[in-house]
Amino acid sequence: MARLKPLSGFPEFLPQGQMVENHVTRILEETFELHGFAPIHTRAVETMASLTRKGEIDKEVYVVNRLHADPDEHAEAADQLGLHFDLTVPFARYVLENAGHLTFPFRRYQIQKVWRGERPQEGRYREFTQADIDIVGSETLAEHHDVEAPLVMLEALERLHTELDFPTVTMHVNNRKLSEGFYRGLGIAEPMAVLQRVDKYDKIGPDAVRELLTEELGLCEEVAAKCVALAGICEPDSSFIEQVRALGVANDMLEEGLDALDRVVTAVNRSVPGRMVADLKIARGLDYYTGTVYETMLTGHEAMGSVSSGGRYDSLASDGKHVYPGVGISLGLTRLLAPVISKGQLTSTRTVPSAVLVAVNTEDDRSHSEDVARQLRARGIPCEVAPKADKFGKQIRYADRRSIPFVWFPGSVHEDARAADEVKDIRSGDQVVAHPATWMPPATDLHPGVVGNW
Repeated sequence: MARLKPLSGFPEFLPQGQMVENHVTRILEETFELHGFAPIHTRAVETMASLTRKGEIDKEVYVVNRLHADPDEHAEAADQLGLHFDLTVPFARYVLENAGHLTFPFRRYQIQKVWRGERPQEGRYREFTQADIDIVGSETLAEHHDVEAPLVMLEALERLHTELDFPTVTMHVNNRKLSEGFYRGLGIAEPMAVLQRVDKYDKIGPDAVRELLTEELGLCEEVAAKCVALAGICEPDSSFIEQVRALGVANDMLEEGLDALDRVVTAVNRSVPGRMVADLKIARGLDYYTGTVYETMLTGHEAMGSVSSGGRYDSLASDGKHVYPGVGISLGLTRLLAPVISKGQLTSTRTVPSAVLVAVNTEDDRSHSEDVARQLRARGIPCEVAPKADKFGKQIRYADRRSIPFVWFPGSVHEDARAADEVKDIRSGDQVVAHPATWMPPATDLHPGVVGNW
C-alpha cells in the first residue's frame, strides 16, 4: 500500500496540539461572553452570488457541486454554492435572514472553520479556524463601537499573553475615509484600485507599490509618490495628523477620516497603552470596509503577518429597505497557533485529558474500578480505567506514557472485605489512602495546562 501523504494546507493537530487550541478557544469564548457577545454558527456554504458580491475573491472560493448533479442543476453561476472564505459575509446574510428575531445592536462571536483556495504556506492555509466578533446596528451604529471591538479582541490576546506567555501584540489601525479622501483630493477617480495596491505594501515594499500605481493605474509619478508617502506614516499617537497635512492634500472626507482615526487611537491607548498605532498603509483588500480598519501583529513575529484584522462596514448587510451597519474583528486562530504548535513553542502539559488512571486488580474485579471512575467523573475529575489488568508496574508505565499524573489502586479483597483504595502521584512517588467521594487532585493537575516555550 502506498504511503499516505498529508494534504497541503489542511492542518491537523495531534491530541496535545488540539488541547492547546481548545484551551485558547475557551479563553476567547470566556472573554467574548464577558462582554455580552452571543455565540452563533452559520452554514459552511453560501451562494456564489453572496460570496463574490463584495470584492474580487472568486479565485479563493471552493465551489461545491454534487458528484451526480443534473447538468442543469447549477446552470446559473449565481446559483452555485461555495464554501465560505470568511465569517463576515455569512454573518451579513444571517443578520438579514434573522433580523426580526435579533435585538440591535446585536453582538455575536463565532468560532468556526473557513476555506480559501490559495497557495499554502506557513500562516496561510486552505482550511482554518477563525474567531470573529461583530457588533451590528439597525440603520445606524454608534462610533464608539469602533473602539469597543478592538478593545475586546486586545483583552483576549492580553489574556493569552499573561496566562500562556504568548507574545504581546500591536494593533495597527487606519480609516478608509482618510485614505479615500486623500486619494480623491489628489484627483484619483477610483480610490479602491489604489487601496488594493497599497494593501500589498508590507509584502512588496514601497517602490513596488509605486510601480503598480504608475504602470497599472496610470498615475503620474508625483501622485503615486504621495500615495506611497501616506502609506509610510505610522505613529502611536496623534502626530500622524500633522504628517498627513504636511503632504498638502485637502478634502472633506480626508478630514473626517483623520478625526475618526484620532479618536480610536486615543481611546484605545488610554485603555491599553502602547497596544495600538495609526498605520496609514493598512487598507484591507475587501471593499465592504467603509471606515476604521484593523490589523494585528505579534511582537517579534511580524513575518507571520496580521493575525487579527477587521473593520467598519456600513452597507454589507442590506435588504434594500433596511441597512445593518457593523464593526467586526477576526482572529485567525489556526494562523496564530499552527506554526507555534508545530515548533513546540506552545504545548499541553499532557497528551490526554485524564488526571487519573484507575488501575484494575483483576478482570473479575473491573466493575469496582469502573465504579471508582464513575464517582470521580461525577465530581468533575477526568479519568480512565486501565485497558488491561496487568501488573501494577505496567499499569503505572501506561499512565506515565500518557502523562497521567495519578494512578488509583483499588483495595484488594480478602474474605469478602475490601482494603482501602490508595492513589499514587507517579511523579513524586507519594501514595495515600483515598476515597472516590472525597479525594481531589491539586487544581493544577485537574486539567491539562498549556505552557509556552518561546
